Amino acid sequence: MQGITQKELAYKLGITDISLNKTLRGEYPQLQTLEKIAGALGVPITELFEPPASDAITCPNCGARLEIRVKE
Repeated sequence: MQGITQKELAYKLGITDISLNKTLRGEYPQLQTLEKIAGALGVPITELFEPPASDAITCPNCGARLEIRVKE
C-alpha cells in the first residue's frame, strides 16, 4: 500500500507480524488494531475496506498512486 512490509508495519504498531497477518486475513479484525494500521499508514480506517480503484495502482516503492490509462 505504501511501500512498507508487513513486518515493518507490525513493528510500528507494536504487535507481532503473525498477529498483523491474522488481522489482514480477517482472523482477528479487532477495531483497535485496524485503527492502529490506518494511523500508521496515514489513511482513514475506511480505506482499509475499499477495493483498489481499477484504474490506479500504488507504487510499491514510494506509495504514490499511479493512474493507468489505455492508449487510444
